[in-house]
Amino acid sequence: MKSRTAAAMVAICATAALTACGDDDPAPKGDQVPVTATDTSCEVATTLFNPGAVTFTVTNRGQQATGVYLYGREDAGFTKVVAEAADVAPGKTGDLRATLATGQYEVACRPGRQGDGVRIRITVSDDGTVASAAAETAYDREVAVELTAAGITGAEGLIAEPGEKIAFRVTNKTTGARTLYVLNPDAESAAEIKVEPNGKAEAVVALGGAGNWTLKAQGEGVAPVNRQFVVR
Repeated sequence: MKSRTAAAMVAICATAALTACGDDDPAPKGDQVPVTATDTSCEVATTLFNPGAVTFTVTNRGQQATGVYLYGREDAGFTKVVAEAADVAPGKTGDLRATLATGQYEVACRPGRQGDGVRIRITVSDDGTVASAAAETAYDREVAVELTAAGITGAEGLIAEPGEKIAFRVTNKTTGARTLYVLNPDAESAAEIKVEPNGKAEAVVALGGAGNWTLKAQGEGVAPVNRQFVVR
């Protein structure tokens, strides 16, 4: 993947409500990008942007208030806060607005505004390479999973990192329709992959939080089967 250095950011505005940066100079809304935050995950609808104004519309589906931050690169890491949204209460929606220059940034959801948060890397490009960058960053790696009458195979010993995007390639080797659920450590569904009898399907899943995740295969008339993997 190509490396890009974050450039300066201008006209930044972050707020937990639909307000302006100043009385006489309202912040541009630009493109609106949904962000879904829970107590263990942070899902950004897209990770590829053109330069310009953007509004991250944050929906908090967790049990505690969440702060959402936009970090720029500083020295060896993404430690410079360039925009932030005040606490977004559980069940509420808030906006984080910024004008993005070319480079890379990280969006972080921080439940309780504690710790480093769950981070997602985003790329801003103005050199016509967004399409190729999309192909590069669509997922970090592939994991092939087979659903059989005996259970789930193909994910044995799987260890992933928080924020990693995995393309689950699912093959159903049974004669009945199956659904593979990817469950986070709170047993909430991060993805549902429906597979026809003797068919194939796939989905890219962003693994938002550390802990024990579960692959759960379920189908009509059969007992569900589980396989755990670790995000750390």
